[in-house]
Amino acid sequence: MKVAIASDHGGVKIREEIKQLMDELNISYVDLGCECNESVDYPDYAFPVAEKVASGEVDKGILICGTGIGMSIAANKVKGIRCALVHDTFSAKATREHNDSNILAMGERVIGPGLARDIAKIWLTTDYEGGRHKRRVDKISSYEAVTTDQSE
Repeated sequence: MKVAIASDHGGVKIREEIKQLMDELNISYVDLGCECNESVDYPDYAFPVAEKVASGEVDKGILICGTGIGMSIAANKVKGIRCALVHDTFSAKATREHNDSNILAMGERVIGPGLARDIAKIWLTTDYEGGRHKRRVDKISSYEAVTTDQSE
């Protein structure tokens, strides 16, 4: 598995925690920044991660900002992305099993580093169940394909 990870200025500390976790789990990753504490624009980090996931260059993505909200909104604008904003372990497991989420978003100002590590570990190691959930995820993909074709 290969993961793209990025944060804006509001998520730098947790991004470092998650990179350490991925090192411990022997998960390959590419870090797309940011390397600053000054204010930056979250779409500048969400879009490159989402594009790498959508193109298949990486398998999954992780995005962190202050709340996770901006990152998740931006990432979900990229065709093929199912970014889940998660702040608890139950949702981390459910969004992988039921929704086949391919990007995880978290908020550093909402959760601490220990919980962020737990969420990321569960999300990274939980498989998609398919089955009855596949029909639902397929409906999302079909709708996305139709609406994308209409807008072009």
